[in-house]
Amino acid sequence: MRILMLHNYYQHWGGEDASTEQELRLLRRHGHEVLFYSRHNNEIKSFSLFRKALLFFEASWSLKSYNEIKKLIRDFQPDVAHFHNFFPLISPSAYYACAEMGIPVIQTLHDYRLLCPTGWLFRDGRVCEDCFSNSLWHGIKFGCYHNSRTQTAAVALMLKTHRILRTWYDKVDAFIALTDFSRRKFIEFGIPEFKIYVHPNFLESDPGIGEPTREYVIFVGRLSPEKGLETLLKAWHSLPDVPLKIIGDGPMRNWIMEYVKQNSLKNIELIGFVKGDSLWRYLKKALFLIMPSVWYETFGRTIIEAYATGTPVIASRLGAMADLVEDKRTGLLFTPGEPNDLAAKIRYALEHPDDLMRWGQEARYTFERKYSSDIAYKSLMKIYTKVTGK
Repeated sequence: MRILMLHNYYQHWGGEDASTEQELRLLRRHGHEVLFYSRHNNEIKSFSLFRKALLFFEASWSLKSYNEIKKLIRDFQPDVAHFHNFFPLISPSAYYACAEMGIPVIQTLHDYRLLCPTGWLFRDGRVCEDCFSNSLWHGIKFGCYHNSRTQTAAVALMLKTHRILRTWYDKVDAFIALTDFSRRKFIEFGIPEFKIYVHPNFLESDPGIGEPTREYVIFVGRLSPEKGLETLLKAWHSLPDVPLKIIGDGPMRNWIMEYVKQNSLKNIELIGFVKGDSLWRYLKKALFLIMPSVWYETFGRTIIEAYATGTPVIASRLGAMADLVEDKRTGLLFTPGEPNDLAAKIRYALEHPDDLMRWGQEARYTFERKYSSDIAYKSLMKIYTKVTGK
């Protein structure tokens, strides 16, 4: 099959970029011809002031992307166009280029961008659905995107324009949601149910099951407010005998260091950013992973990384996390933002080692059944087949 894959990189590397490139490699390994069209937000740094001003409108319609994609389709003649991120430089104009050339379009929903200017459904430390359930004006009012009313207005203009034009309904043949929760949200928004398939992220390689003897509890992720780190640290006030390793970096790093010092939480170790084999080594020795996020999450890659090593997960009963973690089967769920409930669930897990071992085994089985590269390939090809008829 010939596949045109399209992706707009942000300035900072993230999960969307990693997932896109994983899928690109997966398809090529299986012998498909994949042409990768990408743009990068670093382009903006070289723009003149006038050119930057035009971005206000180009987020809604990029003539450059429209023309380039039409030419690529003429030359490459793909069977399908698979979009990952179109914002802001590719723009929805690319859908129209594909439609004019008779190429079916698939859009992976890596975030909630169609529902919310930030793509997060999160504001002021809590879940926010104002722009989804009411008006996009709310996002502009609070300057949600990059703390700028002007930049938020540009995103809102793009969303409003293409809602009026029915772009999401008429120019996209299929959407890929990463979880059942995400699928339900987009159906609630109005995307036809029959157009949305669930195809989760996956791991390219199998790290293998972890150590039989586990030593500590672990958090892995970006150190930022939406990740629920304040909840995590408050829970540790009542867990003085439980070692916690925090792996990651981000804007809350200094705040965490100061909080740990002021409250004499000597059993908490801030490791910093770790990846690759070093991350697997930490996960393989962990009793369980904690994911205390206070926003919906779009997927939760660290959960399936933990599962792959046979490590159970304690997570917020919220959004994608409540889809990925089965309570008392692959881990435990706790009330979001409630440190006392989190501490109680941690105590329960530690006091029931047989349950903890069983949850780890179920976690590993879940990885093998749902999140391996072989399963991901079969899932993706089913969607391509339905959309293209090939």
